[in-house]
Amino acid sequence: MTTISPLARIHPNVQLGEGCDIGDFVIIGVPPRGAAPGDLPTVIGAGAVIRSHSVIYAGNVVGDAFQCGHGALLRESNAIGNRVSIGSHTVIEHHVDIEDGARVHSQAFIPEFSRLGRESWVGPRAVFTNAPHPQCPAVHQCLKGPTLELGAKVGANATLLPGVTIGAFALVGAGSVVTRDVAPGVVVAGNPARVVKRIQDLGCPFDLIDTPYRDAWAILGISGDDAETESP
Repeated sequence: MTTISPLARIHPNVQLGEGCDIGDFVIIGVPPRGAAPGDLPTVIGAGAVIRSHSVIYAGNVVGDAFQCGHGALLRESNAIGNRVSIGSHTVIEHHVDIEDGARVHSQAFIPEFSRLGRESWVGPRAVFTNAPHPQCPAVHQCLKGPTLELGAKVGANATLLPGVTIGAFALVGAGSVVTRDVAPGVVVAGNPARVVKRIQDLGCPFDLIDTPYRDAWAILGISGDDAETESP
């Protein structure tokens, strides 16, 4: 059964799946500038948990088992897959693609025309950018946000410049500034971010597991012998 707080506001042309939980002061289906209420359909899949004070604009299509923290903002016309999680006070601008299983932590900023691939992960206060030259007269012709490929991970407080691609299962260290594409399976850190090791070189500091990302090795074609070689 879907539960909607009496303090929430649901605009026209919003479809909620079964078993959704809509918190206090949530607003869903806000029309973007120039649109009237109900002009753009908004679809929220089954089992969504949308916590208090979050705002979801019209035109979003959200898959099943979506959840967000408090005060999250999703602008219009995003495509969001299943099992996606958006943290408290995070801003997702418009025309963003977020694929199944992606997770964005609190206070992150994801601008328009970004893509977060399947099972990707974004740490708290990470900032993505999409304008090579802000306020250039032609800026709207070249806006392009970053792309995270399958399983890519971005650490807390990292900054990604416009149009960069973070390869599959690559890891961006906390506080890094990424100015160019990152190859699959590597670890980058610093300002500007540079390759410091590979994911197969990572160990567990608490000796709980031999390596944190062994499941990614088969996809990347990494063998146990590869893991024993020295880092580049």
